[in-house]
Amino acid sequence: MKDLAALKLLPSLLFLAIVFAWQPTWATSAALRADLTHVDSGRGFTNGELLRRMAARSTARAASLRYSSSARPGDASKAEAVTVPVARGNTDTEYYGSEYLIHFGIGTPRPQPVALSLDTGSDLIWTQCGCIVCFDQPFPVVDTSASATVRGLSCTHPLCRSGGGLPLSGCAADDNFCFYVYAYADQKVTTGKIMEDTFTFQAPNGTGVAAVPSLRFGCGVYNTGSFISNESGVAGFARGPLSLPSQLQVTSFSYCLTAIADGTTSPVFLGTPDSLQAQATGPIQSTPFAPGPAGSLFYYLPLEGITVGKTRLPFNASAFAPKDDGSGGTIIDSGTSITNFPQAVFDSLQEAFVAQMPLPVANNSDGRLCFAAISSSSTAADPRKVRVPKLILHLDGADWDIPRENYMLHVQDVDGTGAGDGLCLVIDSSGVDDGFTIIGNFQQQNTHIVYDLEANKMSFAPARCNKL
Repeated sequence: MKDLAALKLLPSLLFLAIVFAWQPTWATSAALRADLTHVDSGRGFTNGELLRRMAARSTARAASLRYSSSARPGDASKAEAVTVPVARGNTDTEYYGSEYLIHFGIGTPRPQPVALSLDTGSDLIWTQCGCIVCFDQPFPVVDTSASATVRGLSCTHPLCRSGGGLPLSGCAADDNFCFYVYAYADQKVTTGKIMEDTFTFQAPNGTGVAAVPSLRFGCGVYNTGSFISNESGVAGFARGPLSLPSQLQVTSFSYCLTAIADGTTSPVFLGTPDSLQAQATGPIQSTPFAPGPAGSLFYYLPLEGITVGKTRLPFNASAFAPKDDGSGGTIIDSGTSITNFPQAVFDSLQEAFVAQMPLPVANNSDGRLCFAAISSSSTAADPRKVRVPKLILHLDGADWDIPRENYMLHVQDVDGTGAGDGLCLVIDSSGVDDGFTIIGNFQQQNTHIVYDLEANKMSFAPARCNKL
């Protein structure tokens, strides 16, 4: 099977070329800032449409991560392992794209814009350039010939050798250039050359710019898969050596995701922000990152239990910890929309909500747990004013009290018949009892989340993200 996958990628391996001299990576302790935009922001979708789109992307992402747990992201031999289920509704291929796009510039003297999917589950940074086979994007691909500071990476460099960080790389025939093939478990593939150039970000205070030289990225010339039309590549933020935080040698990074419905940009900080207390609306809490399987790039969390309203669900830490075979575990992921729990946990969680919600269960054509906005007197109720049970994730040393709007969504026409509004639970099942628990970005809205790489912990606080 591995040989078959490699053969399928042979066309990619024909498109190589690179190289100049290598320069050491620049390091900084100051925080750099970039803007994030959500892929559905400002596109006029209703809450119901947003929910269906998020659910479809989450299902695809969860399937991808499940298979990635048995192989390092980028391993082309695992690229054909996933069959992505299709959710009900208008689930075109655009559904299976990115979540949050990070915006910055590459090259000098005129930085060329890129919009890369921020991915805490992989480590390669790449964007389209010198295209042979590429997907559509809304602005020109990067033209490396227009940059005065671009350099290539020799295939004799340790990064290009076995164990150097690239799962599949080598020298092009009869030259000294490094090429790569990087495959994702959902069958996306990028092939090209490893380059170095100057990246331009916002200054820490959001005004002016900060230029960082000699950062490595993939110049993707052959890129296939379910990419969407408003991105140009992927920015890996995982633990590997190729990720943006690793190359910047920052001790932490953080983001604060604004509400998707607001349509505003969200800040990401590379380096320690001035103060986690800035615009915080609640207490700052911390939890250590949990150990994961050997070689994993994911950020695992020590989830110990879940409370819904007055009910502590009957699952202890072992239900959320990695298994000996590498399955299971709890990760926080920027690329998954909706939090996923193992099937048994999900079933128990739904039962707890049904038992405690003051509204009747509504028939929902998408199979999601929703509640009709009808009071006990059979009159219409304002769903935004209905009291709902709390949802608390119990972590080692912290209790994450998820804001109501981050798990219970007001949806018009809740049953698809025009009968009225209601509330829908924005939590999903992994579909299997031994699957990942994935903390998705919808549950992270308006929460400043700091990945403290030096102390190996995550800190978080509710915040006014649109004020940062």
